Amino acid sequence: MTSSPDASQSAALPVRWHRRVLTLALPIVLANLTQPILGAVDTAVAGHLDGPQYLGGVALGGLVFSFVFWGFGFLRMGTTGLVAQAFGARDAVALRASLLRALMLALAIGVAVLVLQAPIVRYALVALGGSAAVQQTASTYCHARIWAAPFALANYVVLGYLLGCQRVRLALVVQVFINAMNVVAVLLSVYRFGWGIAGIGAATAFADFCGFALGVALLWRLRERGLAPLGVRALFDGHAIRRLVAINRDIFIRTLCLLGAFGWFAHLGARQGDALLAANALLLNFQTFTAYGLDGFAHAAEALVGAAAGARDRHAFRQAVKVTMLWSVIGAAGFSVAYWLGGEWIIGQLTDQAVVRAAALRYLPWAAVLPLASVAGFQLDGVFIGATRTRELMVAMGVSFAVFAVAAWALVGAMGNHGLWMALTVFMVTRGGVGGAGGAVERGWVGWLRSGVGFRKCGGGVGRLRDLYLLGAGEVRGA
Repeated sequence: MTSSPDASQSAALPVRWHRRVLTLALPIVLANLTQPILGAVDTAVAGHLDGPQYLGGVALGGLVFSFVFWGFGFLRMGTTGLVAQAFGARDAVALRASLLRALMLALAIGVAVLVLQAPIVRYALVALGGSAAVQQTASTYCHARIWAAPFALANYVVLGYLLGCQRVRLALVVQVFINAMNVVAVLLSVYRFGWGIAGIGAATAFADFCGFALGVALLWRLRERGLAPLGVRALFDGHAIRRLVAINRDIFIRTLCLLGAFGWFAHLGARQGDALLAANALLLNFQTFTAYGLDGFAHAAEALVGAAAGARDRHAFRQAVKVTMLWSVIGAAGFSVAYWLGGEWIIGQLTDQAVVRAAALRYLPWAAVLPLASVAGFQLDGVFIGATRTRELMVAMGVSFAVFAVAAWALVGAMGNHGLWMALTVFMVTRGGVGGAGGAVERGWVGWLRSGVGFRKCGGGVGRLRDLYLLGAGEVRGA
């Protein structure tokens, strides 16, 4: 008995999609995993200086840049969504315009950060807390690193463009280059020149500048030849600017809520002493690696969902959601197992201070649980960013932050640092529970997972997959 050509083609589609997702996602995972190396190298070097205040200072300084730089992460996410849709529509003019608008915005914000660096650093550190010694070292680190602001933010745009165009190997090259420069510069500045904490911050800034130079060179080589010059009117098109502002506003507020949760986590940890602050900082490196690793599959979803929206391809949208979700769950399980089995060794590599190491080991189980608690929110972020449905992201993250604040208030007083980690876990679960940072609050992430993988239809013959499709990518309803 032979199968029909249509049936054979349909059966082959899932295999091709798994291959397509992995081909796209794995280089992104590798590229993303190089990014927290910037913070991990700084942490490891500071962790071997004489005194916990250096490690605590770098930890607080890193959180400041989580607000200053990651707070403008919409430059990466918004660029990926817009570029992916233009890429799917094969619109080279829109690709170029989206890139230039995002770069101008990144450079303008970066210059503003430099102008306002004194109050930004001062008030951010006051809000985070910590001892006087930690505050002093953190301030030194921040004022050295902040000079990279325009280049670091422009690097987000470069990365977003490369991901949106599915040039994932080039994205990997840029990230590896930045981190290689960072490792060399940090080691030289501290161990060769003896510049201490200021040297660590300046070295990281230098790495961002080098990455920007490489990114500009790559973008120039990738440019579409033969296009007419982009006029000022087209560049500042009213509809395109309003759309860019709306997308970036929503993602910015969403990111502020996310960073606010981690900032409040650090503040409550700092109130328990420098040793616990340093231990929590070490364990947050685990979650940072998890986030960047799982975001590789989320970024693949952004690129594939955005391309499907631009091409008006409903089947591609469904497959992108289904397959990226599956591999993201597998990746989360892998991180959890790795932390259970190798967490003690990792902590030992990050610090040789016995009191900090002992405290980190006490709370290691929470770091091992977090990947599975976080996976739904991470992955569905990618779906909605690719579809440029960013309002849902903003609302869901606001709800999640409110839940975290209540949980932290209720648990920390009764359970101490264990309660703080439990509140963070609740926050991550809530991100998925209110629709994976995206929109279907009444169904929760389980309903969205069912809709994403297309297992069944709900009452009335309306598939949950169709519901996700229509909400997540309204632009392609007519497909």
